[in-house]
Amino acid sequence: MPTGSSPTARALRTLEILQARPGTTAGQLAEQLGVTERAARRYIGILREAGVPVEAERGPYGGYRLGRGTRLPPVVFTEEQALGLVMAVLDGQPAAIDADDLVGAALSKVIRALPEGIGRQAAALRAYASAAPDRKASRPDPALTSALVAAVADRRRVLITYRGESGDPWDAEVDPWAVVVRFGRWYLLCHSHRADAIRTYRVDRIRAVDRLPQSFTPPADLDPVAALDQNLGVGWKYATRVVFHAPLDEVAPWIRPPMGRLEADGDRCVLTGTTGNPRMYAQEWLAAVPIDFTVEDGPELRAAVATVAARFGKALP
Repeated sequence: MPTGSSPTARALRTLEILQARPGTTAGQLAEQLGVTERAARRYIGILREAGVPVEAERGPYGGYRLGRGTRLPPVVFTEEQALGLVMAVLDGQPAAIDADDLVGAALSKVIRALPEGIGRQAAALRAYASAAPDRKASRPDPALTSALVAAVADRRRVLITYRGESGDPWDAEVDPWAVVVRFGRWYLLCHSHRADAIRTYRVDRIRAVDRLPQSFTPPADLDPVAALDQNLGVGWKYATRVVFHAPLDEVAPWIRPPMGRLEADGDRCVLTGTTGNPRMYAQEWLAAVPIDFTVEDGPELRAAVATVAARFGKALP
C-alpha cells in the first residue's frame, strides 16, 4: 500500500495497525497516523461504514480491536516493506532470482499481488539484482522442516532418520526442543534418547520424521541459540584438545562455539571438544587463529594439522 494522506489510505493504515496491535487506543492511533484523536476516530468510523467490525473497549486496558469473524482484505505492504521482503528472500536464498525455484515461484506470486507501482519496483529489484550463492548454506526439505517445527510446538517425540557425512542412515528417537537457523544452516536442537544427551542435527541431513505418541517437557530456561552453540562441538566421533600459548581473553574472540569449550590454564588456555571432520577443523578453524597452539590430543586432528602444515611449508621455496 503506498503511503499517502488521503482518507482511504489512512483508513487502510488504521486497519493494518489494528491487525498488528489489537487494543490500540485513539491516542496511539492518532500518533501513528500523524493526525488528531478526533481524526483517528473518524477513520475508525470509515472502517465501520465499510463493514469492518471494530470494537471499542473502555478503561485503562481498553482500545480498538477488530471483531471476531472479520474477513480481512488481502495483505498490504508499504513500499519499504515490499522491497525489504524481496531483499530478505534474495539474501537468504539467492536461487529465488530464478522463477522456477520453489521459493522463487512463491516470490513471483507475491510480486504479482502487489499494487502496480510497488510491484514494478519489486520486480525490477529481483530482475536486476545479482545474488551469489552461499556454498556453505544448506536448504532442508520444507515438508520435513515443517513436521519438525510442528513437533516442537506440540511437544511430541519424533523418530528421525539421519544420514551423516559417512552416508549411512540411522534412526534415533528425539525430543525436539527447537529448530534454529545459524549462518545459513538449519539445526534441530533436541534430547536424543539414543545417546541420552543433548544433540544437534543438521535438518538438511534428516531424511524422515515420524511422530510418536510420547510427549515431553523442554527445559524451562531453554535458550535455543545459546544451547545450540554450546552443543555443536559435543558428541562427535573424534576428540580434540588444543593448547593455545596465550591468555584466555586474547584467544576467546577467535574461537567459535562448535570448536569446543575454552578454559583458562594459567597464562595459556585449553580448548577441548569433539569433531566429525578433523580436516575441516584444522584447515578452516585452527588455521584462521593467529595465535601459536599445540594439538595435545586427538590423533586424527594432529594428522590433519600436519597435512595443513606440510602444504603451507611447500608454498615457500
